[in-house]
Formats: sequence, structure tokens, C-alpha cells
Amino acid sequence: MSTMHQHALDRLRAVQHAEPAPPLPGAHDLAELRTARTFFRRLRSRLGRP
Repeated sequence: MSTMHQHALDRLRAVQHAEPAPPLPGAHDLAELRTARTFFRRLRSRLGRP
């Protein structure tokens, strides 16, 4: 099953239960990458590595 098929099923379930639809796959990827980059930069600075 592809991610788009799974999203379609999740969206159908959300409609049936009167819940908000889930975000599209990949909608928050850039934000997550920025968060991870910031985390590892701070970790590296705490360990005293350049």
C-alpha cells in the first residue's frame, strides 16, 4: 500500500468520525529536518565539538 492509499483511508476514517483530516504525507518534512538540525547543532556545541 502506498502512502497516498494510506492517506486516503485515514481521511475516510476521519470523515466518518467527524474528525479533522490528517495532513498530506510529507507536509511537515522540512520543519522536522530543521528541528533535527537545530537539535544536533546544540548537542554538538554542548559537547565542545566544532
